[in-house]
Amino acid sequence: MILIVSPFFMRWFVAGYASAITLYPFVILKHERLKKDKVLINHERIHLKQQIELLIVGFYIWYMLEYLYRYYQHRSQYRAYRNISFEREAFDNELDLDYLETRKLWAFRDKQYWGKRKR
Repeated sequence: MILIVSPFFMRWFVAGYASAITLYPFVILKHERLKKDKVLINHERIHLKQQIELLIVGFYIWYMLEYLYRYYQHRSQYRAYRNISFEREAFDNELDLDYLETRKLWAFRDKQYWGKRKR
């Protein structure tokens, strides 16, 4: 994992909505102080694992297709984003700093990360 701080990238390419984005093998952060945010870094490490499992390009294709499906389902950008299976897994487990040590292969496919949530 290579941490990069780039407010410019985050403002222009992620519209400023996210604090970080993972583009294997990089984690791009909005602010320097986020390097010390263990929960955020753990969330992004979960995405790194997901990307490796899907051979990186497969992750991005799946992510975008699922985002489109979730947008159609929820009619909200925020709710679409929060309901992507990759994001559900990362948000549900970001507080468990040991999660990646016990995580099962392709855990994002678990039934708890599918279906419709109200968030």
